[in-house]
Amino acid sequence: MKKEDMVKLISADGFEFVIDEKAAMVSQTIRNMLTSPGSFTETQQRQVTFPDISTTILEKICQYFYWSLQYASGKETEFHIEPELTLELMMAANYLHT
Repeated sequence: MKKEDMVKLISADGFEFVIDEKAAMVSQTIRNMLTSPGSFTETQQRQVTFPDISTTILEKICQYFYWSLQYASGKETEFHIEPELTLELMMAANYLHT
């Protein structure tokens, strides 16, 4: 996979997740950040920093992006969410429009 096909997502704690651009585009917010016209840092560097999203939550979000791509065809399968992550994950998902 080529570097330009990858996107770096950085959590509030500075942990970096390098994921496939197609997976990142599951999020409308990330898609807007990466495809906006102009010379925005996110667009040029192919990275987005989330100062309010912890590493644990961002990791789960990345897992969801890949799960969503794999099961977008309508196959019935469940995405497991640990109960203790539910509230924080819902807030992040709302922000990311996923």
